[in-house]
Amino acid sequence: MKIVKIMVCKAQDVMTAIKITKPGGPEVLSPIKMPLPTLDENQILIKVAAAGINRPDVMQRIGIYPPPKGVSEIPGLEVSGIVVSIAPGVDGWNVGDQICALVAGGGYAEFCVAPVSQCLPVPKPLSLIEAAALPETFFTVWDNVFTRGRLKPGEVLLVHGGSSGIGTTAIQLAVNKGANVLTTAGTKEKCLACEKLGALRAINYQTEDFVQVVKEVTSGEGIDVVLDMVGGDYVGRNLNVLNKGGRLVQIAVQKGTKAEISAHLIMLKQITFTGSTLRNRAVSEKGLIADELLKNVWPLIEEGKIKPVIDKTFSLEDATKGHTLMDSSRHIGKIVLTI
Repeated sequence: MKIVKIMVCKAQDVMTAIKITKPGGPEVLSPIKMPLPTLDENQILIKVAAAGINRPDVMQRIGIYPPPKGVSEIPGLEVSGIVVSIAPGVDGWNVGDQICALVAGGGYAEFCVAPVSQCLPVPKPLSLIEAAALPETFFTVWDNVFTRGRLKPGEVLLVHGGSSGIGTTAIQLAVNKGANVLTTAGTKEKCLACEKLGALRAINYQTEDFVQVVKEVTSGEGIDVVLDMVGGDYVGRNLNVLNKGGRLVQIAVQKGTKAEISAHLIMLKQITFTGSTLRNRAVSEKGLIADELLKNVWPLIEEGKIKPVIDKTFSLEDATKGHTLMDSSRHIGKIVLTI
């Protein structure tokens, strides 16, 4: 007889979630009551303890980044919590386990379903709130800096937006993997925070030209890998600071999708220009990244060498306040919703 794993006690049929009532500012986020999500094959139902806020959530809120087909319209791309139900045939997890997961949507809610291949155990030193700040940024940084960017020990990484969730993660991971890190940030306070995390030099882009500073700091040798979430005119400037064989990895385009670049410079320096998005990729691809994180990064977290940086937490019902802080760009590290 086939044994099916199910929730120990179905305590409720309705949950609180955050709905985007219409495209707009943080005020369009509204708590609603809705049925619990149902499990599909190879999925786990999580009673959510916390959910991270990310830039893609903001883009979805303003109407320019809809969820993939078939994915919940509830925002939220990463959660942590307790396993309450497991689809038949799923092994390796038990009801009651602490878990964190990357999801394509549905995170701003009391319950969330996640593909089992995108789930990871909560590293032992971390709380559930801290664990909610891991998946989106760590999946993104590992895949783009180390897989696509091929960053090696001794090389130099330039991270734009070093005080963001992505930036604080990239700095710590790169330093712990033996690389040297330069970064940009918009205030003196943010620059100091980046240097405390291990950056050799944080460049205040409000008062300094990062191209000039990079050339001075590297004695004209340039950068091996650039992780850029800015786009626009930064693309050409990034190509300028890269050395021969350098890699430019694009993960967002906050200043726009159009850029004027020198194709000759790419050829002359033998530059690799790549990039990726995460949300729309196949579950199998994300599962491979999860495997790499468990093998290469989770031990560093458990040893206390890396820790997510959380600026502030808000209750789920106060998602509007969390997005207001995100829009202000005053935060350093992650913003997390708690349930």
